[in-house]
This record gives sequence, structure tokens and C-alpha cells, in this order.
Amino acid sequence: MRLAALAVLGVLTCAAPATAAAVGDSAADVGVKTPAFEKDKGPIVAVDAGHLNYHTIDGRFGPFAKLLSNDGFRVMPRTGAFTAETLSGVSVLVIANALNPTNAAQWSLPTPSAFGKDEIAAVKTFVENGGSLLLIADHMPFSGAAADLASVFGVTFFNGFAFHMPEPRPVDLFTSADGSLIPDLVFAGRVAADGVTRIATFTGSAFRAPENARRLLVLTGDYQIVMPQTAWVFSPQTPRIAGGGLLQGAIMPYGHGRLAVFGEAAMFTAQVEDSNGNRIGFTVPGAEDNKQFVLNIARWLAGLLGP
Repeated sequence: MRLAALAVLGVLTCAAPATAAAVGDSAADVGVKTPAFEKDKGPIVAVDAGHLNYHTIDGRFGPFAKLLSNDGFRVMPRTGAFTAETLSGVSVLVIANALNPTNAAQWSLPTPSAFGKDEIAAVKTFVENGGSLLLIADHMPFSGAAADLASVFGVTFFNGFAFHMPEPRPVDLFTSADGSLIPDLVFAGRVAADGVTRIATFTGSAFRAPENARRLLVLTGDYQIVMPQTAWVFSPQTPRIAGGGLLQGAIMPYGHGRLAVFGEAAMFTAQVEDSNGNRIGFTVPGAEDNKQFVLNIARWLAGLLGP
């Protein structure tokens, strides 16, 4: 989710709140030239809508859902708590920017887990037994809300904002040229036409993954993780840590299943951010490869790509 406004005087000093008016971009091109599955015959993709998610398929993740549907996946919302029963029949579970109810109206510390212990155990078992999980947690408070779930897979989220310094960028680009995009089969795709050479993200969080994870999107040394008490409120005293080497994207096998973790959500969809029609996501200049990357990640999670 992108920074709306930021004053920079050598350090972060002030920022406007992230707009709540952002909506899915209904004009986005979500066509797929060569679908991976017959229409409505592909694996079931369940997108979480039961944990105060900022991104759901009836809102900001609408283009994400339509893109996967056009690739043949059967995409549906999943409400309620995670249990063995509610996850039964699901091939890919997508959790994007869940929140604990205590943070519904106030994006300030503390940021408790969005998921109960029984839910976390159910999701862990789901992946161990062969399911796939796409876990996305943006800047704080979302990274804090996902931390307990991520930790059972050996992933550590930092509950802050990943900013290029000394001047944050509205679009963060990851490329192989600077070592921030690590070559992997999810960038190569199934055929040459599916190849991806750069990825754009739009102000997210960062995390550390276990050694067996495949690092995809790596922050360079000119990033800091800034960790405010309240989202979008910064001062020279706001705690921060070095971001170089931390991740915004990684994948890994887990048990009999697959796990993909990302620290930014808008990269997977297309959004209209405000009344002026400003857009973020795979429709903006520089993010042209994101759309194909969404397909490649979904296909990897479905087992069509690779181990």
C-alpha cells in the first residue's frame, strides 16, 4: 500500500494516513492469453475474508481474483475461523492484510495476532498436509497481525515500513541488475513468454525467512525498516533498523505443501487510490511484469511450476 504523502528532511518527519478510499481498479486488464486451466476447472483458491482483511476479492483484491479466474482457478472468499473443516477442499489459501479487531479503527501498537492459536495450528497442518499458502502482510499494523502465523513457518516479520532512504519512493523496483530480484523458476514461468524481469511494490513491510526459503525480493542496503507507534506517523525518534538483506518476497516447500510470503499487497492487484484516479498495482508504469508474476506465483502454489 503506497505512501500518500511524506515530508523528508534527512529523516522521516511526517506522513499522511493511508487512504481507506482505495478500491479495486475495474478497468484493469485481467485477461490471460493462455490459461493454465479450463475455465472453472482449476484448483480452488480461497481468499480470506474473515479477519478484517484490508484486501478481499469483493474490494481491493477484485482484479487479483478476476485474473486468477481467467487463468482457470476457482476463486472464492473464505469467511469465519480457519479449521480443518473450513480448509477442506482448498488448494491455495490466500491471506492478505488481516487484522485483529483491536486495530480495526486504530492502526497503533499493540498489534495482536489476527488469528487464534487454533487457527494458526489449522493453517500449519493444512500446509504440512499438502495445501499451499500465500501469506501477504503489508506495513504495520498488518505485519504485526501476521507475525504469529508467519513464525510457525520460521518467518519473522518486522512490524514497520520498508522505506528507501534517504528519500522513500512511491514505487520500489526489484531487478536482477542490482541483486534485489533473485532468479527463480517463478520469474521464468512455464514458457519464455511468461518471463518476468522486474517487480514493483508499493511501500510494504519486510521479513526474514529460514535458510531453506528461496529469496525472491531482497531489500538493498539503502532501505530502512521504520517502526512507528502509529501507522504513517513518524518523527526523528521513530525506531528503525537497517533493511539491507531483508525480504519482501520468498517461497519455500513446507511439509507436503508450499508457502509463499510477501511483504506488500498492492503488487498482486490493481487499485484506484483516490478521487483523482491515481493508481497502484500491476496497471502502473514500471509494474508491467507484476501481472504475469501473479500468475506464475499462483501456478507455482498449484504445483504447475517446479518444486
